[in-house]
Amino acid sequence: MIRLKSRASLVASAIAVAALTVSTSFVAVSSAHAALPSWCGSKKITMGFTDGFGGNSWRLVTTAAVREEVKLCPSVTKLYYADGQGKTDKSISDIKGMVAKGVKALVVFPDAGQAMLPALRSAYKAGVVTVPYRVAPGGTAGKDYNMFVGSDFVLAGKLWGEWIKKNLPNGGNILSLSGPAGNSQGADEAKGLKSVLGNDPKYKFIGAQPFEVTNWDPGKAQEVLTAAIAKYPQIDVITTDFGPSIVSALQAAVDSGWKVPAIAGSDGNVLGCFYQDNKATQPNFKMMTISTQNDHSRLAVQWAVALATGGKKPTNKAYPSTLFEDSVSGKPSAVQCRKDLPGDVYLSAKMSGDAQAKLKTN
Repeated sequence: MIRLKSRASLVASAIAVAALTVSTSFVAVSSAHAALPSWCGSKKITMGFTDGFGGNSWRLVTTAAVREEVKLCPSVTKLYYADGQGKTDKSISDIKGMVAKGVKALVVFPDAGQAMLPALRSAYKAGVVTVPYRVAPGGTAGKDYNMFVGSDFVLAGKLWGEWIKKNLPNGGNILSLSGPAGNSQGADEAKGLKSVLGNDPKYKFIGAQPFEVTNWDPGKAQEVLTAAIAKYPQIDVITTDFGPSIVSALQAAVDSGWKVPAIAGSDGNVLGCFYQDNKATQPNFKMMTISTQNDHSRLAVQWAVALATGGKKPTNKAYPSTLFEDSVSGKPSAVQCRKDLPGDVYLSAKMSGDAQAKLKTN
């Protein structure tokens, strides 16, 4: 059984690598060896990336994706990183600190949602190209920030719902898990899920609505899922937008004799290997995943760099939700497991699992 690394080691790795600023000589791709991307203009800039919570494996890989993307544009002379550590006040302070450093472009993962809007607006008014992504902060592009690079999380919920309807046609009890309270990703996923199943009385949504709050933290997710298992005698489906975070709780439940229900979630090597390890003894364990979208940050970087350096703006304004694995149909892929790699890699990401593993051990 492959397990996630400890949160402490992941956070330490993230801080050790991310605290360094990156010079042009390190990140630049020479035009003599590779064509510059169209979103990379000629104006030289420094850039910041602030993360509301950097303390899980998904964030570590996503931050590494930011660095990879920045390396493609030699016009970015330095990249600064800050981890909000799940604290709204620190996340706000981090944005102010980036402005004080004089960055010309800023990408923000605004975990705290609308609480981050005044800080984003302040950075934008100060002349910094400001691009929040993934979690909607409210406000309006062109007034409070330059561009919000979202994703179609409603579609993600619909994909889960359609799979559930097809594979559990007789209905069942559905438990939904997401991140911080009020986050737009979880809210949109719930809308999509209920647009498919909400009018069918065979399907019952149990637990807190629109989702149980886990903060996308494995420790909190284990606490929530353990409580739900104790409270609800029958759980037929679990939906989760950070699938790997529930594996420890699932394993503990299996060890106590609990039967794993169907799972509709997002991919992660530890989750795929958990499925492979348990499918033979768990008759109700069907699973599908959508891509966990580590590369969403790349699109946000492209927008910020294009606007700040005079490059060509990307065509896409949102990152797509796409199917990745299905244990029933095998399409577009059967459930994947690389037991030669750590559990906390994401095989749907552009960065290979092998490269992600090296990242975590450096």
